[in-house]
Amino acid sequence: MSKGDSYNKSIGKRIKLARVNAKITQERLAEEIGISARYVSQLERGLAFGSANTIVSICKTLKIDSNFLFDDLINSQDSTSINNLIDTKFLQSYIQLNTSNRQFIDIIVHQLLKLQNDNFSKEA
Repeated sequence: MSKGDSYNKSIGKRIKLARVNAKITQERLAEEIGISARYVSQLERGLAFGSANTIVSICKTLKIDSNFLFDDLINSQDSTSINNLIDTKFLQSYIQLNTSNRQFIDIIVHQLLKLQNDNFSKEA
């Protein structure tokens, strides 16, 4: 596998992760940015790489920063690696869950954050 293929697969996984997190189907994403659902699937699998306009449209539609897609692929002293910001193993497992189980996880996380904030308020 060439570096380019590896980059495409990495970016594709992140596009899928952001799309699933946004609760948007491939079909809806495709419709909103004016490409085919098949092309979205190819992008997510790393079989294709979109034009700059396509990538910008994806970022705007999914409400993600382009750094989310490219950060650890570009060795920049000033940027924080995306791997430091998210637990990719957890997120890869999360996107494999069906919608019902993802909703359940979302509820649990929301409740844990609420509990944490309540406990923090009591300690302060």
